[in-house]
Order: sequence, then structure tokens, then C-alpha cells
Amino acid sequence: MNHVLIVDDDTDSATTLRELVRADEFSVAIAHTLRDARRQIALQTPDLVLLDLQLPDGNGLDLFSDPQLVNDTDIVLVTGHASLDTSIEAMRRGAADYLVKPIAMKQLQRVLSRCGERTAPTAAANAARAAPRDPGAESGRFGLMWGQTAPMRRVYQQIHRVAPTSVPVFVMGESGTGKELVAQTVHALSRRRAGPCLAVNCGAISPHLMESEIFGHEKGSFTGADRQHLGFFERASGGTLFLDEITEMPLDLQVKLLRVLETGRFMRVGSTQSIQTDVRIIAATNRLPLEAVAAGKLREDLLYRLNVFPIELPPLRERLDDVPLLAQHFLDEIANREGQVRRFEPAALHQLAQYPWPGNVRELRNAVQRAYVMADGETIDALWLPKLPATVAGDAAPSTRRALPEPTEQNGAGEPVITLPVGVSMAQAERLLIQATLRQCEQQKERTAAVLGISLKTLYNRLKEYAGDSPSRH
Repeated sequence: MNHVLIVDDDTDSATTLRELVRADEFSVAIAHTLRDARRQIALQTPDLVLLDLQLPDGNGLDLFSDPQLVNDTDIVLVTGHASLDTSIEAMRRGAADYLVKPIAMKQLQRVLSRCGERTAPTAAANAARAAPRDPGAESGRFGLMWGQTAPMRRVYQQIHRVAPTSVPVFVMGESGTGKELVAQTVHALSRRRAGPCLAVNCGAISPHLMESEIFGHEKGSFTGADRQHLGFFERASGGTLFLDEITEMPLDLQVKLLRVLETGRFMRVGSTQSIQTDVRIIAATNRLPLEAVAAGKLREDLLYRLNVFPIELPPLRERLDDVPLLAQHFLDEIANREGQVRRFEPAALHQLAQYPWPGNVRELRNAVQRAYVMADGETIDALWLPKLPATVAGDAAPSTRRALPEPTEQNGAGEPVITLPVGVSMAQAERLLIQATLRQCEQQKERTAAVLGISLKTLYNRLKEYAGDSPSRH
């Protein structure tokens, strides 16, 4: 099936055009800004772009700056602001055609027919192009995600396998690791990519309003319900619904969600008629699922219903080799938006790759933005970038490292405690806590990970780091 991208900031116009294109059995995606358009193109290269000129963040002609897009795609300008100059400029840059609003149906069908004829002999090539990029690709990009390290390639492989199916996906990872990007990439590479992909942050909606927002409500069902409201399940019909922070959903609503997952039907608030739903669920949490169950934050039966295909995102500190690639990607995005190109000095990239990034990729993006703003010229040095304290920096001499205290004291209950001196770094405190807990658990790593509330994989990585940093290695 050929894929069409509609780029238009007019919602009504884009929706009407989408229905006309769908009638000719094309898959369709919509973008309302240049930024959204570039994101959609990164997820799946379209066979045809129907492009408006006047967009909130620039001129539609700016998309012609990507030679790969021009080579692989028919670009047809669709605008209500026609002029001889713009049509000539569009054709000069490689546009295949130029349509003026309101669009005549015959003209649109002619464009779609030509697109089908152009792509028909290369169906195999189109299928390969629509498929996800090789996780080992040189660019390091996979959909909206960036990274070349082994942990990220494993994530890409999982997405590649699960995206074409209809099974629920459960994404786990610390805040800022990119769980929503995983959901968007799964959707974009699925058979549902022509449908909507809606995200619900369960921690950002009032518990009193959450049921209405998710399932919708009827007019008059409660005070203030002056009209019928369609919930996320109805609006996401035929597409994907991403439930972020699922452990923040009230338990009584988790029961209703479980029923929807089991029966495929739901009811609006205030209604007695059930509605069939056709939505793929992707859920996410930054908590350890079993701990959330033990704490009463997540129903165990719902966990097992959601956790059909788990994907665990690694924290950025476990893939520091990806930091320069991510930093350059964020810098390029800022430069495109602000119009001024800047570059990192080698020392700046080295410093970024040494920092543990407790806020993960989100923190890195913010750091790059701040450094871009503070840079005086075309280069970004290390001055405004986060850095480790000298006592724990990787290149610090052994003699400068602070000695870690041993947990020899006990509290009133006879339990071992750790006394930390003022000024100890977070990295040192974490190391001491892990090592002390491991001793207390008699070197049982599974038990240690459970007590600390971290994954076994994270514990192994930490212990590997500490072993490589032992005095015998200096």
C-alpha cells in the first residue's frame, strides 16, 4: 500500500483530504507543522507528500532541503495562496505538481494515480523502505529513536518484531528515557499507522476526570456535562492508545480498563450501551512493575494482561557511548529551529560522555539547549555543560578519590547503617549503598536488586563499573 503524508495546518482541510485519499486505498498520515512533517518522514518515507505552503513554523518549501525526500517522494503543493512565483519556485526545487484549494477531485485522483503508477514497479523497494531501519545502521537512527549501542539495538529488534502484530506492549524505564518515542515508533511501523496515536498521561489527569477522559461521557451524566464527550478509546479507534504512568491510574479505573482489554467493549460515563473498541494498547511505567503491585499501585491481573510484550529501556548512564550521537542530534534540531549552526568542541563531547545523566535523555536535551544559548560563537565548549565532581571523575588520580566509609555502625534495632560525610557525591553514595546492601544480602544479587528496587541488569552493570574502577586497575 502506498503511503501519503498530508502537511497542512488547517485541521478541517487536512481531515477532508485524508478521507478523500483513504478512499483510494492509500495509508495516510497528517502533520500540521514542518517539525511534525519531518518526524513523520523519519518514521516512514512517504510515496507522496501533499504539502501546504503556509505553516506555523515556516514555509512548506523548506522540506525540499532534504535531497533524500525529493529523490524518493512525489511532492505536490496544495495551497490556497497560489502565485506564479511560488509555483515556479516549487517546480524548480523538484515539486511534481501544484494544486490550488479548493481541490478538484479529478485533479487529486490524477495525482494519486500517477503516484501509484510510479511506485507499482518497485513494490519490493517500497516494502523495504517502509520497514524499520537496520538496528545497526550507520546513522544510528531508528524511527524517532537514536542510539547505536548494544542495549538500544536490542530495543530496536524488539520493536521490529512486535510492531506488525496487535499484541499489547508494556514499556518500562526511568523518567526521561523515551518511553513515548517507543510507543510512537511501534505505532508508525504497525498496520495501524494510518490511524491516530493518542497519548494519555495517567499521572496528569485528575482522578475525578480520568474515567470521563478515557471512556467519554454522555450529556447530563454529571454536573457540568453539558454535551456528549468522546473519550480516548473512541478517538483512538483504528489506531494506538498510549497509557503513560499506568501505575498512577486509580485502582477502580484499572478494573474497568482490564474489562475493556478482555472484552474489547466499554461504556461512556452515564450510558447503558456498550461500544466496541478497536485500539492497540501500549502502556508504560517508570516504576518496577512488581514493586508497584506490592505497593498497591497496580493490579496484578492488569499487569499480566498488559505485560504481553515487555520492552525495557536502558537509562542513559548504561549507554554513554550514545551521548555524542544524541547530543549532535539535539544540536542539529536546535540549529534548524533557531537558524544558527553551532558545533561541539571535542572536549565538550568528551565531558558529556562522562556524566551519568540521572535525568536521562530529557536532561541531555535540556543541557544541549542551555549550552547552545550560552555559547558566544559558533563553537560550544564545556563551560556550560554538566560535569562530575573531581573526586569521582573518570580521569581523576586514585589519590584524589574520597575513601568510602564501611557500614560498621548499627542503629537501635541492631540493623547496619551507613554514615556519609558531608559533601559526598551522589555517585559515591550510590556505590556505597549498593556494596553495603550486597554484603548484607550475603552476595545474593537477585535479592540485592529487589531490596534496592533496581533491575538485576542495572545491578550487574554497576558492579562491573566498580570492578573496573578498583585500585588494582590503576
